[in-house]
Amino acid sequence: MPSRKVAAMSATRLYVVHASHPCRAVARALDLKGIPYKTFEYMPPTHALFQRLLFGARTVPAIRFANGEKLSGSRAIMRRLDERVPSPALFPADPAARLKVVEAERWGDDVLQPIARRVLWPAFSRNPRAMAGYQDGSKLPALPAGVLAVAAPPVTFVEKKMNAASEEALRADLQALPSHLDKVDALIAEGVLGGEDPNAADLQITSSLRLLLTVADVRPLIDARPAGELTRRIFPDHPGEVPAGTLPAEWLPATA
Repeated sequence: MPSRKVAAMSATRLYVVHASHPCRAVARALDLKGIPYKTFEYMPPTHALFQRLLFGARTVPAIRFANGEKLSGSRAIMRRLDERVPSPALFPADPAARLKVVEAERWGDDVLQPIARRVLWPAFSRNPRAMAGYQDGSKLPALPAGVLAVAAPPVTFVEKKMNAASEEALRADLQALPSHLDKVDALIAEGVLGGEDPNAADLQITSSLRLLLTVADVRPLIDARPAGELTRRIFPDHPGEVPAGTLPAEWLPATA
């Protein structure tokens, strides 16, 4: 006989874009909680329209529980998961520790998550062939190379517009990345991140860094740091890679 928790959650459905970093964060949270779920995948950028119709917000992830309750946004979903299945906790019970995790989670969502998008979509624009690898593991049929070559320019154009991912923003984000990584390393040293069980801030932050690690030109900035080690521990793999040399060398900050 299945447990009451499994029975209650058996119809949970997670709405995602394959390889999306906030979607992977929530999927990892569901796995940690032992909550069974099914995924519904959108083809980007169609998710923006259908998400607004179904959930009132254009972004993924979104979730629909067995009782019909609907939520969108990784932060809101993680809080609800902790209420429904308290252990293992995504947020500490101690108020001071919880506040630090909440603040780190908010920073990961508001600051780091958009940076990953602003790096990846211009990289795809410069190297459309790289998009193919990010289809690996998707439930949707893989687009043939010829179709992808035709689809890539309009898709990247729309996504760059939606995410304010201009080349100027990309250059600024790349130059600022070491200071953001310093912050992540400091949070690890303080114990806010990197505990035995991942918390909500761990998932929000490392899911974005894991996507950035798929960009070969950016990888050396992350890998040698505590932030890189933690990221690979929580998310050992990720589909896709943008080959080295896609981003101009002069746009990249020097590695330590």
